[in-house]
Amino acid sequence: MYKKPSIKEWAVEDRPREKLLVQGTRSLSEAELIAILIGSGNSKESAVELARRILSAVNNDLAALSKKDAAFLLKFNGIGEAKAVNIMAALELGRRRKEQAASVKTTILNSRDAANYFRPLLEDLPHEEFWVLLLNRSNTVIDKFMVSQGGVTGTVIDVRLILKTALEKLACSLILCHNHPSGNILASEADKKVTQKIKEAAQLMEIAVIDHVIIAHDQYLSFADEALL
Repeated sequence: MYKKPSIKEWAVEDRPREKLLVQGTRSLSEAELIAILIGSGNSKESAVELARRILSAVNNDLAALSKKDAAFLLKFNGIGEAKAVNIMAALELGRRRKEQAASVKTTILNSRDAANYFRPLLEDLPHEEFWVLLLNRSNTVIDKFMVSQGGVTGTVIDVRLILKTALEKLACSLILCHNHPSGNILASEADKKVTQKIKEAAQLMEIAVIDHVIIAHDQYLSFADEALL
């Protein structure tokens, strides 16, 4: 039986670390980048082969991989807690980079702008989060903050906290946003009730709720566009 060569025995140009140093990060495949994170494979496969198998399990979709938890990664022979943490941390850094890039655009003129602003924060999450965007009279973003995590119901949305923050920041209008990890773009009855509750309370403070955007993977629904406000 022929002995399977380890990465150290590969030609220098085929080793992920050396390849990155010589040719740059763009020259590496996703599997090679993940192989660098995990360092080594197992007795039957190299780090690159192991990385390919991990990617294959999510149909080579990095966004899908970013939604997986440590338990998913630990199922693969050769992935321990330290390697799982490395992969999860790298994917989270990628998500935060997208979030920072989104914050450069500070004027929200329509629902597309609002959706693009929130996508980096929400589209890849495996759980629901509810956020509020605070705007001034020119529709320039003042601030954003998360209100709840795990679901959208009247019991987890603190309207008083939303209004307190909006008043402290001198916001003139709000855009609500949450995600549907299932990919279902339709607004539920709970979504509609929470929106109406916040809208009515905000009106008392002369603050307008101008939209509620639902992010579902690469799609979005706007309450304003659909005349649901």
